[in-house]
Amino acid sequence: MPELPEIEVLRRSLEPFVIGDRIERVEVRDPRLREPINARELVRRVSGRRIDRLDRRGKYLLLDLEGGWTLGIHLGMSGRFTLVPEDEPMEPHEHVAFFLASGRKLRLRDPRRFGLVFTYKTAERDDDPHFAHLGVEPLEPGFSGSTLRAAAQGRRGPVKGFVMDGTVMVGAGNIYAAEALFRAGIHPLRSVARISAKRWDRLAENLVEVLSQAVSEGGTTLNDFADGEGRSGYFQVSLSVYGREGEPCGQCGKIIRRVVLGNRSTFFCAGCQR
Repeated sequence: MPELPEIEVLRRSLEPFVIGDRIERVEVRDPRLREPINARELVRRVSGRRIDRLDRRGKYLLLDLEGGWTLGIHLGMSGRFTLVPEDEPMEPHEHVAFFLASGRKLRLRDPRRFGLVFTYKTAERDDDPHFAHLGVEPLEPGFSGSTLRAAAQGRRGPVKGFVMDGTVMVGAGNIYAAEALFRAGIHPLRSVARISAKRWDRLAENLVEVLSQAVSEGGTTLNDFADGEGRSGYFQVSLSVYGREGEPCGQCGKIIRRVVLGNRSTFFCAGCQR
């Protein structure tokens, strides 16, 4: 599933090309996404409006439009949101297309239908049910070990699940949580109640480092992700533990292990992460 780095990469790839452009018309070819698209409402709220700003909140790409409306896009498990010429042939699973005044279109392709397309009043974002429950943004100023330590008060679960909890902090999915914990030298099954302030600081620093590196390397493409121009990411070549079960650790030489935590594969080095 695309996480914070992938959506930030998508935002940055589209921003130079769509700011100031205008959505002339919308085609909803199949409204059956995770939340059914209200086609009439979508057309009414975005048609004819200029794209003034591209933003991101967690794993949501946000297109702020003139007139105080925002178009929200979530890629789900396998979605792609790309900018192509208007006459580009329709792809299989291309459920929604936004035709721009510049002669191009933004199209959402989502084979598994877990994505979202919705609108809301820009000024009321924090009250929208898609965002009201979301935690802090790790790449914004002020994020630190103290932030994580405070959120962990009264909890006892594994730190890996805590880091992936979107109500605590957004954007660190399975891959990035595993990599940050490895760099911080923290075992993924360690209870949050047994992590010192110094280790929280180290974990926060490494979360920022991993997420920032992933953004700079175009995100992680294991199956489906591509940016707004259809380019794959290459952070996968920098992975130290994720998906490397049975391979030697690049730091200590011990074998990378895998356990299942919360129905997700969790990779770690028993030598580096005690």
